[in-house]
Amino acid sequence: MSHRLQGQDWLTASATRAVTAALVAAGGPDCARFVGGCVRNALIGAPIDDIDIATTLTPDAVVAALKAAGLRSVPTGIEHGTVTAISEHQPFEITTLRRDVSTDGRRATVAFTTDWAEDAARRDFRLNALYADAEGVILDPTGRGFDDAMAGRIVFVGEPEGRIREDYLRILRFYRFYAWYGRGAPDAAAVAACADLAEGVERLSAERVSKELLKLLAAPDPRPAVRLMHEAGVLGRVVPELTDLTLFAAMAALSGDPVLRLSALLPADPAKAAEAARRLRLSNAQRERLVEAVSGEATTGLTGAQARAALYRDRRQAFEDRVMRAWAAGSEAEDAQRLLALAKDWTRPALPVGGRDLARLGLKPGPETGRVLKAFEDGWIADDFPDHGHEERLRALLPPA
Repeated sequence: MSHRLQGQDWLTASATRAVTAALVAAGGPDCARFVGGCVRNALIGAPIDDIDIATTLTPDAVVAALKAAGLRSVPTGIEHGTVTAISEHQPFEITTLRRDVSTDGRRATVAFTTDWAEDAARRDFRLNALYADAEGVILDPTGRGFDDAMAGRIVFVGEPEGRIREDYLRILRFYRFYAWYGRGAPDAAAVAACADLAEGVERLSAERVSKELLKLLAAPDPRPAVRLMHEAGVLGRVVPELTDLTLFAAMAALSGDPVLRLSALLPADPAKAAEAARRLRLSNAQRERLVEAVSGEATTGLTGAQARAALYRDRRQAFEDRVMRAWAAGSEAEDAQRLLALAKDWTRPALPVGGRDLARLGLKPGPETGRVLKAFEDGWIADDFPDHGHEERLRALLPPA
């Protein structure tokens, strides 16, 4: 029984049609099919981010076909068979069918093929080895990909251990896909293989690991997948700072933010958060956020004035993250919600005085200026940012004449 994609605007869009028509004109009606995530997500009703196309045409032939159709091409990974077509300002990643020649657990040497089954055999999971032609008709070379997609089964193509040894990133991809698309009990053979080969994730580049980890943590409910990772000994290799999943489980129920969820896998120790960020090669912004989230004073039970003082001294994101960690750790929901609402509505005021005000009062520029302004600011914060009486406060802080 053949299956067909239904009601997919992206499939019939003029930008998509232009690309498929260009390829078909060069290689015939069966030379190109949509593949992977766009097919899988179309079947299960999930959002579609990227449109990938597999083709029997070689990369040079793809470039020539696009040029003949007046479409721009970008050689984004041409040594691995990938060319990106630009149609109506939209990218389409086009990859020549491939088979693995050799692998080392991190990267593969590939050869081009015209065999759809060979291309499917080198993919990670059966639900990702689905193809659809320009009319939406599904090709399922493994014979189980369609059923897996509809049932929410994450099953490796072929023998799990072999697939993982080709690229150890597939361990993390298993948990990520289970978090996003899995339903019911996980595939036992996949779970066992990931546990047996867990050491392999340490061979991967930090950038690849952090990218997969953050995608996993962005899933609607990553808790079952993260628990599986923990039980298999995989999570401890990625986040060795982890002690238990209690805080994470609570945080995952409160927030969908992957960086905040990652912070809940870390202890309240800025040095350890900084080390985790360094090891995972996170961006500077992500590193600062993690460190600040686990730092600073507790936010539980702050008065409005105390909360405003904390917001003034720290960035709003850091304040909100600390409130969320306190909430996840057991603080009253009503108190946390009050503080989050305050943070959202409060605008940080500018310091209302400066060096010119002190000069006008007779203080000559110098080290004393900084001391007085700092003392003024501390008092102004402590008094909850009054908007009057500034000159009197400054005069009281001036050194004796």
